[in-house]
Amino acid sequence: MLDRLRVSAIKEKGEILEFCVQYEAYILENWQAVIRYDTAHGYAHKDTIHFDGKVDKEPVYFVNYNLVFTHATQDLKKNWKKYRQNFELEARK
Repeated sequence: MLDRLRVSAIKEKGEILEFCVQYEAYILENWQAVIRYDTAHGYAHKDTIHFDGKVDKEPVYFVNYNLVFTHATQDLKKNWKKYRQNFELEARK
């Protein structure tokens, strides 16, 4: 089982201005993006990426991007196995 967490952020004076935290899994001999938190489209949100390519967007509300970034990193470190299992189930259908 191969998994990785890809993280990028742009900071200025300790304040995160934009970021991307993405959990990826090696499934069916390809790296697959499974869950992504980012600030694309001008707001913080969580993307749940399905095996068929469909993406569910869910806004994430915190006081600032620093807190969203921390939440995203903790969520993916804690729940990556569940996210992987859900994606694998979709891949088997």
